[in-house]
Amino acid sequence: MPVQFELPPMLLLGPLVAAVVLYIILRWVVWEPRMGASPESVSQHALWVGVIGWMASSLQGAMNIGIIPAGRAASPAIGPLLVTPDTIIPVLAWPVLGTLGVHAIGQLSYPRPKRLRRKASLHVRKIRDFLPRPLAWTTLGIFTGAGAYIAWTATLPAYEAMPYGTELEDPQGFRTVGGDGRIPGIELAAWLGTALVVLAAGTWLVLLLATRRRQLEQLTDHDNALLRTIAMNRLLRTVATVASGLAVIAGNYVARPDPAAGSTSWTNFAGFAGMAVLLAMLIWAPPKLTETEAAAAALRKAKPGHFGAVGHPAGKLVVSIGAAAGVAAALPVLAGVFLVPAIVAAGPSGPAVFVAVVAGPVLLVLAGGELLLGRNYGSPTEPRTWPRQPVGPALLTTLILALLMFVASLVVASAGNSLLGRDTGWTAPALFGLAGVVLAVPAFLATRLRHGIPDAPAGLDAALRAITVYRIVRTLSAMFMAQAAMSLLVNSHAWAAVFGVPFMPSVPWFPATPAGTVLAFAAIATALVPVRALAGSGYRPVPLARKDRVT
Repeated sequence: MPVQFELPPMLLLGPLVAAVVLYIILRWVVWEPRMGASPESVSQHALWVGVIGWMASSLQGAMNIGIIPAGRAASPAIGPLLVTPDTIIPVLAWPVLGTLGVHAIGQLSYPRPKRLRRKASLHVRKIRDFLPRPLAWTTLGIFTGAGAYIAWTATLPAYEAMPYGTELEDPQGFRTVGGDGRIPGIELAAWLGTALVVLAAGTWLVLLLATRRRQLEQLTDHDNALLRTIAMNRLLRTVATVASGLAVIAGNYVARPDPAAGSTSWTNFAGFAGMAVLLAMLIWAPPKLTETEAAAAALRKAKPGHFGAVGHPAGKLVVSIGAAAGVAAALPVLAGVFLVPAIVAAGPSGPAVFVAVVAGPVLLVLAGGELLLGRNYGSPTEPRTWPRQPVGPALLTTLILALLMFVASLVVASAGNSLLGRDTGWTAPALFGLAGVVLAVPAFLATRLRHGIPDAPAGLDAALRAITVYRIVRTLSAMFMAQAAMSLLVNSHAWAAVFGVPFMPSVPWFPATPAGTVLAFAAIATALVPVRALAGSGYRPVPLARKDRVT
């Protein structure tokens, strides 16, 4: 009898919505009005594609594919976990197809040529012309090793799960029995092998797409070729990590001992190899465009350049404020081990409180830093200056999307809990999210109303204001995403009720778990995005209106 399964509607609609949103983000990031593509904008575009593709490649939710937990053996009504097609396909499809889709959209989202006539080239572009050879051979080796390991997994037998217990071994002692079971190795190898083949074929197609993409008019032929190499570098590093992750999943299966043998200890040695691949791919940096590298070198040499290199004490103070804000955010995170009992005792509102505890001190430090900057270096006789674009389109887009996700999570939590007849689960995230916005207002006003800095290099005052605004928006974006992630994880059953999907009351609704995890990682990544070099990069100072000046 053939196996029948039904995929949830969101599994089909979700990728389409994500692709549209991603395309809009990348087009906004790379597009410069009246200028088109520039070395700086395409470098930023390539970086964003790499970061988003890396976040989409997580296989954390698939690590227990094929494993039958021992606790479920005594409760068949709960059903299996990651051992049937309707549970295995989503956890493998999202990272594999998501990674390939992000990099494909990254190639398709470059702006089209604006000229009526485009420069033709008789040279036939091939993948090997742009492929980074050492990385390509390394990736091929990782794919080959992962494939061989998965193929060997197909020879392993299945185990029946046994509930944990103790048996009398001799008059002096007992021994522990039971343990997790697993499906036949041939079934696991079929799923992982299919995912590896799809990943390899998709990688080749995306490499071909990067090769055949049109030349960008504003770049030289050398930089156009280098841009394709950069795209291939980021793609190969990510898919190599995914391939090693599939081998780690197989290793998790292989390491499980037979419960009937009485052994309860096991080690996934493939995990060490996967960690080595991850670290290697993280440090395998792509090349840089010639013009971008030259501009960066000139910026480092210029005396009135980047704010960190400015000899003015105000610039050094702003650098110190950034470090203090990082410490303010890190302390609650490091103290998280001691805060776990308090978070658990707070119930569903505990995660929302923790996010506010992390983001609130950062905003207070930024507000205090601007007040200190104005008190020590500001002068009432100096006019205030404001940057033309204090927040770039990429970060502004991130803030808007984070706010939309936060509001959507509150709406669904409220509606779903009403359908389930429960108390509202959205009040705590809403209140603490609003508290974060309230704390951001003093920081923004302190930045806006701070007196100008006398005897400062041209544009420094505006650049310092832009840096603080950037940090405020970055903090709010990360806070909204983190609150949305916590609301999604805490109210997973509410989402299932809204979509009309059956669920087990004692088990979180599965799709909410990876979605909330991805949002949480996105919040962390957003919080760690460094401040760009603002001086000399379009942040020209604009004097405020006459009524705003202090004379």
